[in-house]
Amino acid sequence: MYSTNYSIIRSSISLTCLAFLIVFFSACSTRKFSKNNKQIEKEANKANNNNYKNYNTLSYIEEFKGVAIEEMNAFGIPASITLAQGILESGSGNSDLAKYANNHFGIKCTSDWKGKNYFRDDDQKNDCFRVYKDARESFKDHSAFLKRKRYSFLFQLDKNDYKSWAQGLKTAGYATNPRYPDLLINMIEKYQLYQYDQSESEKQKIAREDRVFSEINQNIPQESKKFTPVATPPAGAKPITADGTYTVVKGDTLYNIAKRFNLSVDELKMLNEMDGDGIKLGQVLKVK
Repeated sequence: MYSTNYSIIRSSISLTCLAFLIVFFSACSTRKFSKNNKQIEKEANKANNNNYKNYNTLSYIEEFKGVAIEEMNAFGIPASITLAQGILESGSGNSDLAKYANNHFGIKCTSDWKGKNYFRDDDQKNDCFRVYKDARESFKDHSAFLKRKRYSFLFQLDKNDYKSWAQGLKTAGYATNPRYPDLLINMIEKYQLYQYDQSESEKQKIAREDRVFSEINQNIPQESKKFTPVATPPAGAKPITADGTYTVVKGDTLYNIAKRFNLSVDELKMLNEMDGDGIKLGQVLKVK
């Protein structure tokens, strides 16, 4: 009896110690990520003289339509699609990720990423995102991100076929939200982003496809290394349930919840019949 009780006590102590160590290392990791982010933010503040542009959607379009058109002409991704994705992903350039990390498309770190990192809760706690020297670099990396096998069929589309591109991105698994194509198309048509798309002749299309597919084929052996996000502990999957609801946890805001589910803040508030922006821990929100 004594031996049995002793074993139970010893097991209990071991579990307690293990739980303590998990909490301790999790807290240490969180502090490390927070310290890293503060350094990135300090550098960004210095580079921008603490004076960031406050974009609205129209000024965001005006600022970045040029690089979107360049990328379209080089690879065939409709400028309207690139701009609509940038607007949705970055909150029209006003998210912390866009502001401090120049990351407008939420592209995460991979094992071959050599640049700086910025950490935010996304699919898991403290996910690692790429930091770019400027927004233009982010737009170019967005094109590189799409030039891989799973998206290859999209490059056979006309570069002004934004509707097929929107549907194709969902088919290829770019986003889990079943409404993602509608969000893109509605954004494109609301702001007439299709005006920046350009047609191409059959000869131009064939030449462009040959160039892009050559690059995609070169990428295929390295795709796992180049495009698989690195694991960034501590793990902490968000409490998403099968019935399309999400439970608010510490650190959540309406904006980052909306972004996670490819919604606008207004759409999220409408789904939940909310008048204000306040949320609280444990609150259950509809996200689809």
